[in-house]
Amino acid sequence: MKKLKISIALIICLVFSLLVGCGNSSASNSTSNATNTANTKPTKQTITDVTGAKVEIPTKINTIADGWPAHNEVLVMLGQGSKIVSTNKSDAPQTRPWLAVVNPQMKKATTAFTNTDVNTEELLKTKPDIAFNSVVPQIATKLNQIGIPTVQLTFTNFDGLKDTFKLSGKILGVDAEKKANNYIKYLDGKLNSIQAITSKIPENQKPKVLHITALNPLTIDGSDTIIDNWIKVAGGINAASSVSGNMKVVSMENILQWNPDVIIFSSNTATNSNDRTTAIEKLSSDPTWSKINAVKSKKMYVNPDGAFLWDRYGAEEALQIQWAAKTLYPDKFTNLDMAKETKSFYKTFLNYNLTDDQTDRILKALPPTDTATK
Repeated sequence: MKKLKISIALIICLVFSLLVGCGNSSASNSTSNATNTANTKPTKQTITDVTGAKVEIPTKINTIADGWPAHNEVLVMLGQGSKIVSTNKSDAPQTRPWLAVVNPQMKKATTAFTNTDVNTEELLKTKPDIAFNSVVPQIATKLNQIGIPTVQLTFTNFDGLKDTFKLSGKILGVDAEKKANNYIKYLDGKLNSIQAITSKIPENQKPKVLHITALNPLTIDGSDTIIDNWIKVAGGINAASSVSGNMKVVSMENILQWNPDVIIFSSNTATNSNDRTTAIEKLSSDPTWSKINAVKSKKMYVNPDGAFLWDRYGAEEALQIQWAAKTLYPDKFTNLDMAKETKSFYKTFLNYNLTDDQTDRILKALPPTDTATK
């Protein structure tokens, strides 16, 4: 009987031990599963682009297609230039040689995009993880049909520019996001310092500024554009504010009616710098153009041109506002050295050390003298 009691006691202990062991094992497995779940990073994220579209994109991006010419420079500024595998024909090295200087990857990228279309067959060969483009619905539709997540972007003022750069940084990772924030901090500092001066200038003392992008046909930039915004920041009045939008064709009668005090020519006014210089020089002797205040006073200037057009929608807008302010009010910005500022900007944000000659050529809207296009 005594032996039976001992046996029963042993059996009870054994069962209890097994139950405890199983419980510990279950708890251990639960903890392990929770840890694994916590350590698993999502491979996708959903963002909202400027059109309001929800776009599911990969969290890890190794290859990028960018059909918006202005945005390729933004990618370089965000430290992502080496990932560009396809671009717009407008950003080919022959067209934007300075971009190829600061980001040699542009020489390898295919040019599958135009401003209105995309060659999907060529694009697919480059296997992009994501595509960026301005708001061109027909391109977005084509890219979505072939399974490439496409983010559409655009802006018409500096607030929109900052939002675009922030979103681009968020999409491309922590390091890119940090670079976007650093750029915005720099831009805000320049906007504030310039407007601290220009905001005090009475409206009736501000010059009327006309921004011309082409002479034949006469093409200007009106209101609701980043051009209109930087003219105002720099202390000018957009002479063409009655016209809304970018690159609008107008008549000579319009120009005479507006009678601008200052004319700023985009660097792409003509096919090359020699043609541009000749065309502008001819205005002074033209009987019609010579009636305009800006021509009479010889206040006609060619906008600088670097990795992207300073006067349009790229990262160098931060330099544009400084150049424009100094051009309109040289006596109020005597301490602003554009050569020094340009070199510092390229080193800080484009990771490129400009020589004195390169800096001078950018400020004069001249192409590089090296072999960037080869």
